[in-house]
Amino acid sequence: MLRSVAVLALDQVAPFELGVLAEVFGTDRTADGFPGYRFAVCTVDGGPVRTAAGFGLTPHADLGPLEEADLVAVPAHSRDCEVPPPVLDALRRAVDRGAYLLSVCSGAFLLGAAGLLDDRECTTHWRYVDELQRRHPRARVRCNSLYVADGPVLTSAGTAAGIDACLHLVRQEHGSATATRLARRMVVPPHRDGGQSQYVEAPIPKAPEAPTLEPVLEWLIGHLDRPTTVDELAARAGMAPRTFARRFRAETGTTPHDWLTNQRVLLARRLLEETRLSVETVADRAGFGDAAALRHHFTRRVGTTPQAYRTTFRDRVGAG
Repeated sequence: MLRSVAVLALDQVAPFELGVLAEVFGTDRTADGFPGYRFAVCTVDGGPVRTAAGFGLTPHADLGPLEEADLVAVPAHSRDCEVPPPVLDALRRAVDRGAYLLSVCSGAFLLGAAGLLDDRECTTHWRYVDELQRRHPRARVRCNSLYVADGPVLTSAGTAAGIDACLHLVRQEHGSATATRLARRMVVPPHRDGGQSQYVEAPIPKAPEAPTLEPVLEWLIGHLDRPTTVDELAARAGMAPRTFARRFRAETGTTPHDWLTNQRVLLARRLLEETRLSVETVADRAGFGDAAALRHHFTRRVGTTPQAYRTTFRDRVGAG
């Protein structure tokens, strides 16, 4: 049973991510029937540290509570922060004795430094997934997950995904009813659909640097709503279809169909974010033909449906 939580705070800890952990596990709601936890914010020597926002943080304790806590949580820190050996040892001991470890955002890099991501599935913020994989090649980094639980180790993506991971742990330890009540109390969804892909920046479609094919790609960007074939594109480029297909992969790194589908999904995302056009109209303007084709390709590449994506970004939608 989850009864005690120790949060690790090194120098330049991110205050909001630490606040997420304090909100879920450090706020006493026992009078309202919620479970209570012994909660401690810990630094290496028990002394104050500076947060990434510049103000000081006075902890509850040194690393002592990490030795007994049922959950050791690591909020976001600088990816290049110095992690003292005693911290790495304490994290390893926590896993060895069966405690949960939970990281928020770039806190995963501290777990990686302790070797705790080796041969485990994990995640972090979408901006850092490639770097995490590069630094820890034995980790199985899932780039589109809001959070990942692999045994006792939970890793989460950006700030709000830390809430998702915490609620997952509450649900696992105390049941769905408690997690749902807590989510309602915090005014957050008890569960979010989709993955990180829906939050990755969607740039305005543009042709990549492709010296031979640039005129064709620029034409495609301007005519995404039109059905087209490889034969038509090859003719526009003045090449045989097979030669065009080979050249296209050499210059863009993918096939014409895959590149075109990706550009259409990017356009659909922007239309869903910025207009009130119906899903059917968005599908037509983005070149998918009908809503079913849009839903199929959109869900595969973004991790959620067009309607759910629009709901997520509804505050950004203006008149269209």
